[in-house]
Amino acid sequence: MNPIVSTLLDGLFAAIAAVGFAAVSDPHARSFPHIALLAAVGHALRYVLMNYAGFDIASASFLAGITIGMGSLWLGRTVHQPVTCLYIPALLPMIPGIYAYRTVFALIMFLRTHTLGLESAAYMQEFFLNFTVSVTVILLLAAGATLPVFLFPKLAYAMTRHKRR
Repeated sequence: MNPIVSTLLDGLFAAIAAVGFAAVSDPHARSFPHIALLAAVGHALRYVLMNYAGFDIASASFLAGITIGMGSLWLGRTVHQPVTCLYIPALLPMIPGIYAYRTVFALIMFLRTHTLGLESAAYMQEFFLNFTVSVTVILLLAAGATLPVFLFPKLAYAMTRHKRR
């Protein structure tokens, strides 16, 4: 498939998922386009970094998280919403679900085969590998998204406050 088309589709599907996640938390209606844009840009960036620039999932997720965090600071001013209302739903489609699934599956298989020696050791190794990737990606997504808030605290606080005249 064409790299541009696959990147655009990746961003589109991430935007749809983010809007669904956002709907659960009931943000203001004017926030939905911004959430979709943040998710599409962040997920597409991670996709490009992983598939075309040779980045690993953790590093690409960190950079995508920073992009979403900076974008939520910028776009949050237009909707007068806290950055968390924008970046949390945008980050949710980037949670590495397959690694979390494989973690639980490996744990269950280890418990079923714990007396078989080498087979159980392979499941335990798979458990730790997938657990480490899952936790690392989630922590780096969170760190990347909150880093702009720590770098620009006055801007993050002031965006939900109207200026007094």
